[in-house]
Amino acid sequence: MADARKRLDVIESRPIVGSPLKHDSAEKHVAGEALYIDDIAEPAGVAHAYIGLSTIAHGRLLSLDLSAVEAAPGVLSVLTAADIPGANDISSTHKHDEPVFATGAILHHGQPLFAVVADTREQARQAALLAKATYDEAPPLLDVAAARAAGSDLVTEPLKLERGDLAAALAASPRRLKGSMAIGGQDHFYLESQIALAIPGEDGDMLVQSSTQHPSEVQHMVAAVLGVGAHAVTIEVRRMGGGFGGKETQANLFACVAALAARKLKRPVKLRPDRDDDMVITGKRHDFVVDYEIGFDDDGRIHAVDAVYAARCGWNADLSGPVTDRALFHMDNCYFYPAVRARSEPLRTHTVSNTAFRGFGGPQGMVGAERFIEEVAFATGLDPLEVRKCNLYGGEGREVTPYHQPVEDMIAGEVIDELERCCDYRARQQAIRAFNRESPVIRRGIALTPVKFGISFTATWYNQAGALVHVYTDGTVALNHGGTEMGQGLCQKVAQVVAQAFGIGLGEIKITATTTGKVPNTSATAASSGSDLNGMAALDACETIKKRLTAFAAAHWQEKPEGIAFLPGRVRIGAREIDFVELVKAAYMARVQLSATGFYATPKIHWDRKAGRGHPFYYFAYGAAAAEVAIDTLTGEYKVERVDVLHDCGNSLNPAIDKGQIEGGFIQGMGWLTTEELVWDEKGRLKTHAPSTYKIPVASDRPRIFNVALLENAPNREHTIHRSKAVGEPPLMLAISVLHALSDAVASVGDHRFCPRLDAPATPERVLDAVDRVRSQAEAAR
Repeated sequence: MADARKRLDVIESRPIVGSPLKHDSAEKHVAGEALYIDDIAEPAGVAHAYIGLSTIAHGRLLSLDLSAVEAAPGVLSVLTAADIPGANDISSTHKHDEPVFATGAILHHGQPLFAVVADTREQARQAALLAKATYDEAPPLLDVAAARAAGSDLVTEPLKLERGDLAAALAASPRRLKGSMAIGGQDHFYLESQIALAIPGEDGDMLVQSSTQHPSEVQHMVAAVLGVGAHAVTIEVRRMGGGFGGKETQANLFACVAALAARKLKRPVKLRPDRDDDMVITGKRHDFVVDYEIGFDDDGRIHAVDAVYAARCGWNADLSGPVTDRALFHMDNCYFYPAVRARSEPLRTHTVSNTAFRGFGGPQGMVGAERFIEEVAFATGLDPLEVRKCNLYGGEGREVTPYHQPVEDMIAGEVIDELERCCDYRARQQAIRAFNRESPVIRRGIALTPVKFGISFTATWYNQAGALVHVYTDGTVALNHGGTEMGQGLCQKVAQVVAQAFGIGLGEIKITATTTGKVPNTSATAASSGSDLNGMAALDACETIKKRLTAFAAAHWQEKPEGIAFLPGRVRIGAREIDFVELVKAAYMARVQLSATGFYATPKIHWDRKAGRGHPFYYFAYGAAAAEVAIDTLTGEYKVERVDVLHDCGNSLNPAIDKGQIEGGFIQGMGWLTTEELVWDEKGRLKTHAPSTYKIPVASDRPRIFNVALLENAPNREHTIHRSKAVGEPPLMLAISVLHALSDAVASVGDHRFCPRLDAPATPERVLDAVDRVRSQAEAAR
């Protein structure tokens, strides 16, 4: 017991849950020792696959000559739709509109036509370029405007949220305005590209190592393509090199092609695309056009909002339905609209099918909401922060969202006030105004924006999780659950939950790879729900084992169950204390089961999409950020000088990891709203398909001063795991403050009399255009 006490002294001084502990793989990450799929020792006889792509964006495939591909050096096989024994479909919805390989219609540039398998990856890659396809080409519809003009169909049923008498409220509003905003998309740019390694087994079994956020969906897709039951397919993933939503459905193609090749050749097959092809093939964050009409009064209080959120969805449905739904769920952000109508318009275009991306439509909804606030502020001449405050949820009759869920935990006002105070916002704002009056070229701007983000899958059935916990006779524990690790620290957090439940050290917990062979029917690690769901499921398994151990100990030592407690490093049984391992060994000898499954289903949630009513979110996560920028009015270039963040994590499971998520999420959101611009040419070819043309933020783009704090003494009012709150997605939207700080700087050119209407991404070119536009408006008004 002395060794155990020495090992667990740190547990005595502070609980494991809530401690700022390092990521379980942190040292392996920086040392290059963390194993990703491409690092795993390749099995004997492994072959390599590559995908051949269409070279047009819209039309019909008339012929496909693969003879040169088949004759290329090292080529072992070529696969087309004719080689699929099961379904030529990897659609994640009931639409069945996403074939593995195209057979007739071509609906986007880079659509998969075939796959080639060769001895080496380079041989397969080169051979894939030798195909000769002939097409009947048609003009592509590439953006929202073109799709609308052509009367393009919708990829899925639109959603309408409505509350109050909109027409009457608009008519009675003292003031009204209309506007439109373009919001760009974003590539996931995960460090590890899509990849799959398929290993065939006996009796039609298939093991696939897949870089996926959704192992169960990949399992079902592979099974369907191979024409076997799900029980014959096992998907395994220890970690991903980033996901951000880009590996929720997008991993399906690569896993299915690798498995199809492995089945045909009866040998292991690996598939890893180049970065360029990865970016061409896979979906992005949806870009939107938001059209709006707002009714308001001279005090800046909004009376009515009518908004249409039109999205470029791409060539198939993918997740565009729920993404555009969530955009509407967040078109209010923190603000109450007495009368509101919000409609989605998920448009089909001849571009890659857009998909899940951190925030899942919520960021686009919030960007629209903050534009509404900005429009009202400039129209009334009021300070934007004051307009934000006066429209916050709260007060009699001001607590119901457009989807009729009451906001019961509204703390955005407290977060705003605390951040405003601690970052000295008002004094800095005055100093910036004074600086701008004396600076003809460099202009500074500042903005403080809040976040209210709903936590839960709006597809209610996904709000469940399973876990499997084994306790071995030496007191060590193996932990498995349905969540996937993509660098966000999920496995570390769940391990902390298990360690604290048993009173043992983290060194006694073995985090094992997520696999459909251990925990079935898992939900995607998405919607910021990983810790909420899997932490509770793991705790449920631990509690089951502890109940068995407690019952055994009570009988064995003749003590009452209430006199038995699992403490840090020991177990108290009446007046005696023993090591956890001693109790485990004794229980094993008495044939007590030391393994358990755990399960959790989120309570309280429900959603009626047809009615546009329900309680889709278990709770809301809040935050606020104040950003300060400097722009060059001659070039449009800018720097983010300072950012202050105050974020609500409830009772943080791990403050170090949560702060890392906030910092990373903010920078990713800043990139989306500033430098990351997706460009297609008139033929529908993606031109920004490499880091040379697609500009994610680099280290020098970070705010020069970056202060991040967690909201203290704010436990989640709902019964989440240790009263924590999700932190994966909400911080990304804190970066909206940068967009509005840039807008504030631009507005200074016209003495803050004209709304810059700065669209996203606010590239230097767009900033310069906005400066010129505001300057022209100011000169015309003289």
